[in-house]
Amino acid sequence: MKVEKTDLEGVILITPPTIFADHRGGYIELYNRDTYAKAGITKEFVEDDISFSRKNVLRGIHGDTKTTKLISCIYGEFYLVVVNFDSESPEYRQWTSIMLSAKTPAQVLIPEKFGNGHLVTSEMAIFHYKQTETYNRAEQFTIRWDDPAIGVTWPIQTPILSARDAESPFLTESQ
Repeated sequence: MKVEKTDLEGVILITPPTIFADHRGGYIELYNRDTYAKAGITKEFVEDDISFSRKNVLRGIHGDTKTTKLISCIYGEFYLVVVNFDSESPEYRQWTSIMLSAKTPAQVLIPEKFGNGHLVTSEMAIFHYKQTETYNRAEQFTIRWDDPAIGVTWPIQTPILSARDAESPFLTESQ
């Protein structure tokens, strides 16, 4: 298992502890509580979720103040964006991006008060995430995907969006 820091404090890139492939296919251990604890990742995960999307679908940027997420790409590939939305952090509104692919298994640990979104770059992708809290949409914040106050650079200009993401208001300087 390999754990690496990213551009944002608290967001880490993880190479899973077990990756195996042979002529039959492959095997990846996505999570092992004891192994992760030895690497300093001691969060208790209570829910696993999967979304699947087709090419050019952009989901997010969403987050909340309580949930840590452990994100993996288990099929295809996507461009993951993580935004620090902790108004007390010196990195407030800063973002980083990471390309995740099932071909090169890696995970991203995203702390509470950070938002994440992803754009599918393959024909289809499956997005897996473990959460430390049960999903509660009412407690989530949404950062508009193209908000100039954040300035995320996406690989395409016209993604396929949900109504929630397309209609989310832009941030104001007072936020």
